[in-house]
Amino acid sequence: MAIPLSSWQFWALLSAVFAALTAILAKVGIENVNSDYATFIRTVVILITAAGILFATGHWQAPDTVPGRTWVFLVLSGLATGLSWICYFRALKVGSASQVAPIDKLSVVLVALFAVLFLGEKLSTPNWIGILMIGLGTILVAYKG
Repeated sequence: MAIPLSSWQFWALLSAVFAALTAILAKVGIENVNSDYATFIRTVVILITAAGILFATGHWQAPDTVPGRTWVFLVLSGLATGLSWICYFRALKVGSASQVAPIDKLSVVLVALFAVLFLGEKLSTPNWIGILMIGLGTILVAYKG
């Protein structure tokens, strides 16, 4: 079964692949540098890459065309992302990638909970069972006994 390039599943799967590579590449990359500085380097690379993609695809738009509410939430999202990256890189600096990454992926559970609490999304019984399994699986994967 082919997944079309315009499907959310395709892009979500690529996101997971790149997130996995992030953990492995970052763990090697932070060996001889402060984790905050490593986060800075990564952020500069992301900024340049995102700008290049915007210009290459013609999707650049004037900042004054973005509504104020959108700016507020994108800035807050950016702050959350930055804090997440700083914490992630610090964790990778002192922990093993095979333990840090699963704990980081508890964000899947938290997103589901936050979506229910703050966005009013509804989850079915199988969805809740899956969230519980992800949470328990995360603990088992991160456990080094």
